[in-house]
Amino acid sequence: MKVSVITVVKNAELFIEDCLYSVVNQLYNDVEYIVIDGNSSDKTLEIIDFYSKNIKILVSGQDKGMYDALNKGIRMATGEVIGILNADDCFASSKVISLIVDCFMKHRCDAVYGNLNIVSQYNPAFILRKWRSKSYSPTDLKLGWMPAHPTFYVKRNIFERFGGYRPEFGVSADYELLLRFLFKYRIHAVFLNCLFVNMRSGGMSNGSLYKQLHTLIHDWKALKENEIPYPIMALLVKRIRKIGQYW
Repeated sequence: MKVSVITVVKNAELFIEDCLYSVVNQLYNDVEYIVIDGNSSDKTLEIIDFYSKNIKILVSGQDKGMYDALNKGIRMATGEVIGILNADDCFASSKVISLIVDCFMKHRCDAVYGNLNIVSQYNPAFILRKWRSKSYSPTDLKLGWMPAHPTFYVKRNIFERFGGYRPEFGVSADYELLLRFLFKYRIHAVFLNCLFVNMRSGGMSNGSLYKQLHTLIHDWKALKENEIPYPIMALLVKRIRKIGQYW
């Protein structure tokens, strides 16, 4: 089973090597690594070039943002399974892809997801939050639950059937895709109780009050688009759930 891993990057010279190394270091040997660069102007491309023999597809050029770039990578992917690894994140161990493939083979499912640590941006050994997932029901999605998007690996044919990321949902495009796949179309997704990714803090939806408000608005639109009942309750519970990740 071939697995396509997609990394979208722009001007990430401080962290991109950790990401690249964690992919190259995977023990599973049928990985198609796709890197989509948004015309980086720092040393990102120099660092990527050092790992070029392990990168199947490298594209550098102008895009319309992260989700447009992800869609570009998905269209190029030839793996049976597709996953995303952000440029400032890394796999938690060299066995992650092997464990994901084993889960797909065992359960004959459409998607696999797992656990994630949110770590300090400049000291990844320091864990800020632990995002521990679970098996779910549609009711959980109605109550603001979602798997950690960077741990979500899905069959390519699901993208072909139900579409890719919708950039009009802004920073919530990943949330909208998860709701569409898991709630609207009820794909068969299996929880693997394993740490997949160490994700550095400081993502697009974190930080200033403006960013948080922007995320809230787009989350609302994603919930409405996918016909989640009582979206205000889902929004509230979604944020309350984060509190438990600090312990």
